Amino acid sequence: MRPIRLDLAGFTVFREETTLDFTDADFFALVGPTGSGKSTILDAICFALYGTVPRWGGTRGIGNALAPSATEARVRLVFESARERYVATRVVRRDGRGNVKTAAAGLQLMGSDFDVTRLDTGMSLDDLGEVLAGTPAEMDAAILEAVGLPYEQFTSCVVLPQGQFADFLHAKPAVRQQILVNLLGLHVYESVQKRAADRATAAAAHVTAADQVLGGLADASDEAVDSAAARAARLHELTAAVEEAVPRLRAAERDAETARDALAAIDAELTLLAGVRAPGDVADVAGAVLATRVTAADAAAAVRSAEEREEKLRGEVAAAAETAQLRLLLDRHAEHAALTEQVSWLAGAVEAAEVEHTAAAAAVDLARAQEAAAGADLERARAAYTEAGAVDRAAALRAHLTAGEPCPVCEQPVADVPAVPHGSAVAAAKTAGEAAKAVWEKAVTALKQREAVARETERGLDRKRAQHDSEAARLREIAAVLAESPGEAALRRRLAEATALQEKLDAAGSAVRTAREAQRRAQATAEQAEAQLRRAWKAFDAARDRVGRLGPPPADRDDVAGAWRVLVGWADDEREARRTGRADAEAAVADARGSTVRARDTILALFAGAEVEPPRAADADLVRAAAVAAERADALHRRLVERREQAAELRATRAAHDRDGQVAKSLAGHLRANNFERWLLEEALDLLVDGASRILRELSSGQYDLVHDKGEFFVVDHHDAGLRRGVRTLSGGETFQASLALALALSEQLAGMSTTAASLESIVLDEGFGTLDAATLDTVAATLENLAARGDRMVGVVTHVPALADRVPVRYVVSKDARSARVERTGL
Repeated sequence: MRPIRLDLAGFTVFREETTLDFTDADFFALVGPTGSGKSTILDAICFALYGTVPRWGGTRGIGNALAPSATEARVRLVFESARERYVATRVVRRDGRGNVKTAAAGLQLMGSDFDVTRLDTGMSLDDLGEVLAGTPAEMDAAILEAVGLPYEQFTSCVVLPQGQFADFLHAKPAVRQQILVNLLGLHVYESVQKRAADRATAAAAHVTAADQVLGGLADASDEAVDSAAARAARLHELTAAVEEAVPRLRAAERDAETARDALAAIDAELTLLAGVRAPGDVADVAGAVLATRVTAADAAAAVRSAEEREEKLRGEVAAAAETAQLRLLLDRHAEHAALTEQVSWLAGAVEAAEVEHTAAAAAVDLARAQEAAAGADLERARAAYTEAGAVDRAAALRAHLTAGEPCPVCEQPVADVPAVPHGSAVAAAKTAGEAAKAVWEKAVTALKQREAVARETERGLDRKRAQHDSEAARLREIAAVLAESPGEAALRRRLAEATALQEKLDAAGSAVRTAREAQRRAQATAEQAEAQLRRAWKAFDAARDRVGRLGPPPADRDDVAGAWRVLVGWADDEREARRTGRADAEAAVADARGSTVRARDTILALFAGAEVEPPRAADADLVRAAAVAAERADALHRRLVERREQAAELRATRAAHDRDGQVAKSLAGHLRANNFERWLLEEALDLLVDGASRILRELSSGQYDLVHDKGEFFVVDHHDAGLRRGVRTLSGGETFQASLALALALSEQLAGMSTTAASLESIVLDEGFGTLDAATLDTVAATLENLAARGDRMVGVVTHVPALADRVPVRYVVSKDARSARVERTGL
């Protein structure tokens, strides 16, 4: 796997959209201060491919993908693997409840002509190439197919993150062995073993199937083939003999058929003639038709007479006065008499109401005068009270004093109000004023009552006047209408005459309806008689048509009974004539039937001589039956010949399958023991350890060699008398050197031995180069430069050591501010 381009947006510290272009970056370094985001770039590569990052602790740490306060993170990686270019995209979102999930994931195979600069327009999943995966679940298998390594092995051989640099060094032998199996594609031998076993099983199945088929072909012997050929020859002779005899049989059958047809024709004619019989009521039908026609004509004449009388009375009624107008005038006379009496009564009621209203108005005037007099007495009493108060002010003031309140004159509190002296003018004037006020209030009440009575009598007078005027006006209108009336007696006489005429007209109309109903019944009866006559003629025509080909005599269409008599007589004569020729026809049928039986017996004897079952159907095609039997014999002969040849071919095929099965079974047995795979793994591990040991000697200035024993790694310390030490006893710096040596050896040597898609086309190291001394660092740098110079590997390092970064031709400088991390490419 070789990265080509990495796009980030909202991923951890890279809040803003960031692009890293790895084109032509065969040897690069990610440099920058600690915490700037260098390792995050490797995290993004792992996340784009596998959906997780080593330092997250598994897929549950996906929430770490989002930048602080961001709701979405997008990562897209364009990479090459085994000369194919892919693009992997993952999108992570935080929902409204704070849960972080993968919202989209996809892997696409890009076309060879795809322009990578098109990715600058955005991070959509569309239109990038052939879709290989569209969901996170599909991505797992698709990435494994494209890269050739699972996640754990990818982070041990390609991208080596901080803290896991020594995983391959410290891995258990079984895990390390599985990594080598994937890298070298040794699982192909397991596939070969399985396919060989399958082929052996399939070959055995083919042999068994061939034996079963051969068992079913045991009857295809040379003797059976010869016997079938002889029978086919005999049946061909039978076919020729039957073809010669059948024409004589067919001629006899035709003669018999002709004789039967002649007899059947005579019988059919006799049956037709016997069916010619006249209906029993044909004479009554003709008489009924004549009678109903007369009745219908009489009913039509009666209708015309009734209609003429009705029309005459209708004219007389039209000439007379309208009964409705006469009744209306009589009603007006009655209404005039009633209104005359009503207007006279209303005139008296108006006069009485006027008298009542005049009296009420006089009472009101009297009450007003009394109220005015009482008012004057009240004013005089008030003036006398005022005058008495002016004479005796002390007595007048006592009426306004209240115990406990201040005096209005001296403003001293009044303890007790003194009584008014007996015989005081003020007290007398007060008593007189109160009496005058009571008289005045009584007069005012009486005035109001009389005014109300006067108003009511006035309204009653107005109503009576209005009613009188309305009825008088209506009386005048009716009098005007009756001005030209001839009088009530004359009107009643004329109404009686008009009513009598209308009654006669109604009676005439009833007579017309009765006559028309009688006409309809007579017409219906006539139509029924005519229908019966038509049915009689229809029955006659049907009977005559059935014997029409025999030449019946013509019919008189005016007399249905006579026509039937003529037809029945003719049929009786013809039937008697045909009875004479029927005996000769029966004798001819018997002779023809005997000839047919003799010809068929001759042919059946031929079938019996050839030992062939003849067809049982009387109308069977005997020639075809013989030919079919011959064809079946030929088919049996051909089938036996083919089965004999098939058995020979099958025996040869069985032998070939048996040989192939033995070879496949032997190969599967050899590979099943895993000896070959174990040998290959040991050889690969030897090469890997040899290469890593060489690199380790250079890195440690000759102090250490790397060896293995039964899959476990050891170092040989030449500065300690060649002491053999386990790799877990190494210090941090020593562990780094040994891990780096293994990683470089994996990239440099094993990729050349890989036979499958597990392609180590790049290696990226993220580990503490700062722990190395200057000489070791120089050795590491030289080793990385030589590895990159070969041109078949991309080599990347993550470091903040200037001495190492300055020797790398392409550098990606990572910086970070308060908002987002950024990357700038420098160098070549």
